Amino acid sequence: MANVFDYLMWRGDLSLSQSGFNDVDNILLSLIAYIPFDGIVAEAPGGGVTLAEAAERFLARPDAFKAARVRRDVELLAAMKDCPRFREMRLSAYVNQIDAAAEKQFAALAVELGKGTQGKSAYYIAFRGTDNTLVGWKEDFNMSFMSPVPAQVEAARYLEKAAQALQGEFLIGGHSKGGNLAVYAAAFCPAAVQARIRQVYNNDGPGFDSGVLASAGHQAVKDRIRTFVPQTSVVGMLLEHEESYTVIRSVQVGLLQHDPYSWQIQGTQPAFLGEVSAGCRFFDRTIKDWVAGMDQSQREQFVDLLYEILGATNVQTLPELTAHWYVNARILLKSLINLDEDMRRVLGRTLSLLLQSAKKNLPELRLPRPELKLNLPEIKKRPARRKEKGEEAQAGRDV
Repeated sequence: MANVFDYLMWRGDLSLSQSGFNDVDNILLSLIAYIPFDGIVAEAPGGGVTLAEAAERFLARPDAFKAARVRRDVELLAAMKDCPRFREMRLSAYVNQIDAAAEKQFAALAVELGKGTQGKSAYYIAFRGTDNTLVGWKEDFNMSFMSPVPAQVEAARYLEKAAQALQGEFLIGGHSKGGNLAVYAAAFCPAAVQARIRQVYNNDGPGFDSGVLASAGHQAVKDRIRTFVPQTSVVGMLLEHEESYTVIRSVQVGLLQHDPYSWQIQGTQPAFLGEVSAGCRFFDRTIKDWVAGMDQSQREQFVDLLYEILGATNVQTLPELTAHWYVNARILLKSLINLDEDMRRVLGRTLSLLLQSAKKNLPELRLPRPELKLNLPEIKKRPARRKEKGEEAQAGRDV
């Protein structure tokens, strides 16, 4: 089965006018949002540089692979710059905001696709998912008790500002938290901007609380939302989704299926499956029951405590945390030992609730076994031999 790199080899020589924008193009552009284009793509919407030019400048950096989220992001950018389908797309409106005090991680850019359905320009607004920063992960966890989080507010503001400068229609998307931001921005931008949105893509991003789902803005765009999750989705099943989702086949297992490079491609579409796995349903119900078992204050306490423990290492990113894992493990252990009684109680109660929820949902892992049918030849019973009088008497004595 093919992946996104195979798609580029097969479809990369065709322009969008020859073969229209599809779901796989959406996945590719959502991944481009992870590239740190600081100093390369301008903040002002419109004009900008071509994808090929931006790629050449980024790839010329001696630390390109180190600066990127994962190595494959750089490899993808290098492949896309050589494809006629993508190389002339123009990138603009790039922003990248990290605010530890506000616990905000937000980044986005606009990709000009060419002419849309009305003959006007069409743009893909790509929101970046969670990066490698600890504050980015903290903001994700904040979604369990806070709505909206700062990045969601920023996403709606970004889309409105981009729409003021860019004339035409919009496709909006992102991977992971970026997918969540795409849906939130579409739901909470002005009605005039909503009318220009053609499609919203949530690529394995978390959902929302019931208040967002019931809002007039979300109701107005819900039929234009396409949500993709791998068969063992974890991130994409967090919180609630009102829209239906499509399940994609992944060659990875468990949490690693969140990686779009593991998603299988069939033609111009992801390779679809009928439903998520038993493991996905187990995790989904376990987390939902766990979160439901805590009130808003308890969730906030636990998330803040976890962040405080990790913050004791003084690292800013996950790679820094793992690079010196032995030293950081000692610091984390010391932080746990030094917790005061109240914090110990918070941690113990929260983990106990998680274990109870997991135990409750264990039946989800028990898959029904197919009925076993064997085509065996019929075995005819031999007629019982009639016993003689002497044998019957002997049998009675034996008993």
